[in-house]
Amino acid sequence: MNPKPPPPPPPPRWPAPYSAAISFTMDNLGEAQDVLKGAWPHPIGTHPAVTDQLPRMLALLDRHGVRATYFAEAWSLARVPGRRAGAGPARGMRVAWHGFQHEVWRGLDEARERESFERSCRGGGGVGGAAVDAFCYMEKFGGIRKEYGEREEVLSPEELKQCLMDKIDDTVKTGGFMSILFHPSLQTSEEKFEVMQDVLKRISEDGEIWVAPCKEVAEWMKEHPEVFEAKDSV
Repeated sequence: MNPKPPPPPPPPRWPAPYSAAISFTMDNLGEAQDVLKGAWPHPIGTHPAVTDQLPRMLALLDRHGVRATYFAEAWSLARVPGRRAGAGPARGMRVAWHGFQHEVWRGLDEARERESFERSCRGGGGVGGAAVDAFCYMEKFGGIRKEYGEREEVLSPEELKQCLMDKIDDTVKTGGFMSILFHPSLQTSEEKFEVMQDVLKRISEDGEIWVAPCKEVAEWMKEHPEVFEAKDSV
């Protein structure tokens, strides 16, 4: 009696030839919320996140050929010089909604939530049609860091880099998905820009990693439900 042949291997989770997926994302230009809080008394468009940090981040993305997803405030799209906040589509990026002016959502009632949606989507001022730098860099997240087993003190750029590299390695080993998030307003030193540079180099040069905007990853998962469990989400 001949033994039964082994079952066929499961279908690949990600587009060939990739074995893992990573989305590089950006969040919060910085100026919008500072203006909302009254913390930026200077002319609109002169915030360092606008004049220095975001252009440098976009240049790094271009250098490594990475198409990111940028969660931008609708307020910024109509006010940033040269519409830098909305420059993503020309680079193959996806621009996603991050409120009208980076409102703290838990502090809004239903009427103000609706107002944020409406102001973001109307013409002439809105949208037309634990791998997070803030987790490590911002003092106010000390309690959250402690909950995740990290120390409460702010982590250094080198520590963030090591954390991200370890998570990238784990994602490749497990064939999973990872979303990496950097904020323009937090890239305030050469050391921090070097972290972004090294992370982009790592993910763009690894032939096993499919680096794609969040929307493309979500669409792939929806089109291939048979290889993803119900708990999997993007």
